Amino acid sequence: MSLLDLLDYASVFVFALTGALVASRAQLDIVGFTFVACLTAVGGGTVRDLLLDRHPVFWVAQPELILLATAAAVLVFFSAHRVESRMSWVIWLDSFALAVAVPAGTGAALSLGHPPVIVVLMGMATGSLGGLMRDVVCNEVPLVLKQGELYITCAMAGAIAAVTLTWAGLPQPEALLACAAICWALRAGSIAFGWHLPVYKSRPPRR
Repeated sequence: MSLLDLLDYASVFVFALTGALVASRAQLDIVGFTFVACLTAVGGGTVRDLLLDRHPVFWVAQPELILLATAAAVLVFFSAHRVESRMSWVIWLDSFALAVAVPAGTGAALSLGHPPVIVVLMGMATGSLGGLMRDVVCNEVPLVLKQGELYITCAMAGAIAAVTLTWAGLPQPEALLACAAICWALRAGSIAFGWHLPVYKSRPPRR
């Protein structure tokens, strides 16, 4: 199994856990859990593959990924009541999912020989769109859009690092591992220490 396959499996499983936890907050039934978990798990990667014209889409080529996401949904359905703060778990698990999904998307675009701008955008899309779909479907404020949160910034920084390190001659696996580390370090810092970018504040119009 290649590194890209491992990243896909890891991102699918962890994103599915976050989707199922959000479904538990919405008090859905087990079918709803499974739907939200699978949507979260494969949403970003599906958009990536469609934009890159990869055939078949990664989870169609590897249908066991849907079974993995379903297993995560069932696990959470029967255990979520034991979790004291589900939102805290969602936020931290989502940070790990971001750190594996961004290098997965970045690596997929790199392997197809796309230019740096496309590689970075595909890393960002893979890392963020599944969680965005999850939150919109479950009527939650999307983590990716919360005021001042470092989220898309983490994905962009990790993907840029991977592209830069690959261009500098570092083997792709090492560059993708560095991408994962940078993504998670920035996101974890945002969660734990409140790191954020300046936000726009409106001012009274001049007369």
